[in-house]
Amino acid sequence: MQRGTGTGFTRISMICVNGQVCRAGHCPKIIENTRKTAQKSRKQALFPHEKRMSKINCEHAPFLVKLKEKGRWYMQELLDWLEYIEDDRQQRKIRHTLKDILVIVLFATLANADDWVEMALFAENYQDYLRKYIELKNGIPSHDTIRRVMGMISPEILQQLYGKWQDRLNQDDGELLKKIICIDGKTMRSNKRGAGKAAHIVSAWSKEDGFCLGQKAVEEKSNEIVVIPELLDKIQIKGQTVTIDAMGTQTAIAEKIKKKRADYVLALKRNQNSLYEDVQEYFSDEEFQKRIRASGNYKKTQEKAHGQVEIREYYQTEDIKWLSQKKNWKGLSSIVMEKKTIEKDGKRRIEYRYFISSLKADIEQISRAVRGHWSIESMHWHLDVTFREDANTTLDKMAAQNLNIIRKWSLSILKPAQMTRHKLSMRKKRFVVSMRPIQYLEELLEA
Repeated sequence: MQRGTGTGFTRISMICVNGQVCRAGHCPKIIENTRKTAQKSRKQALFPHEKRMSKINCEHAPFLVKLKEKGRWYMQELLDWLEYIEDDRQQRKIRHTLKDILVIVLFATLANADDWVEMALFAENYQDYLRKYIELKNGIPSHDTIRRVMGMISPEILQQLYGKWQDRLNQDDGELLKKIICIDGKTMRSNKRGAGKAAHIVSAWSKEDGFCLGQKAVEEKSNEIVVIPELLDKIQIKGQTVTIDAMGTQTAIAEKIKKKRADYVLALKRNQNSLYEDVQEYFSDEEFQKRIRASGNYKKTQEKAHGQVEIREYYQTEDIKWLSQKKNWKGLSSIVMEKKTIEKDGKRRIEYRYFISSLKADIEQISRAVRGHWSIESMHWHLDVTFREDANTTLDKMAAQNLNIIRKWSLSILKPAQMTRHKLSMRKKRFVVSMRPIQYLEELLEA
């Protein structure tokens, strides 16, 4: 390197490999390095660097999805995106690419494989078909390799990839319907080592889309109350309605939702002490109930399922000036009661649930929100029953979180699928795919 002085500045030149003397800023090698640095900065702006985190260069990646019509997408576009996930492993030691691993896990999960061994067996049996989408230069990875690599991918990145897919899928939906975003947590009970806690993941689930908008793991010494605001910061909720069970009924969470220009419907239980009791006492008055029914802020539905009849009655009122705690809850506009009557085998059982909400009197929207919260509970049920999540003994918390995302992704793909002329449960859909995976994976992934 040569250093020289000029008028008012210092000139730095560099002797390149070819012996040419170049000034800084003009050397082709320097220019190339500067370009790479700029690209890296853009990546980090999109995906802040974390330990063990892979990154997707969204700026240069192709569109994730090309739609033929609503609800249809091309798998090849998704696979192209996988090329842009950076691999932090030592390159000389890599035998199986991230793309190979992710495709195997996604395809195998759709085809009824639930653990690492089953996924490896699926890949061995259908490697000719898999080579249609991935190279598999060094053959099929072992189940230990699949598990280890899945523990190296950042769940944040995998969730963003899942989100990009859904965004493209819904890009023509518009904003005609105010969506219900349900937030709830689930413990992966088998993910426990020694005295440590099992992984607990809080998810934000879009009822209308059947899609997970985001998720966040609860740290060892934290809880849902701390994590929910952090999750809300990561997702777009403007103009939507957020529902949370009683654990998340906190003044700080209500304020966070309103700051993000969304509405909330928060469940009440006895842990809210006087607030629960005051709302309960209000709705127990028959005169108040009659008044609400006369005002039109009342709705009644009836459903038959599982050998029983369920009658739901919804009451909503803006008459809350008397509520002493009103000032503590940002944007609080109404209180709600759901009365559920269950009739089975000649017996009747009545259950009451109470809510506070920032929504003005709108019985259709409030009933959708209250009833709609079951969708995230249904999703958690499917993870346990359909995908047997609680039976999976993956101890690596990163790998367990990634599997959780893959299962939710598979659920989003399978739910709208009409695979036979008969309506099938989610478990049976996976079973059908497992019988003829090549045929049904093509239909699911390339329709």
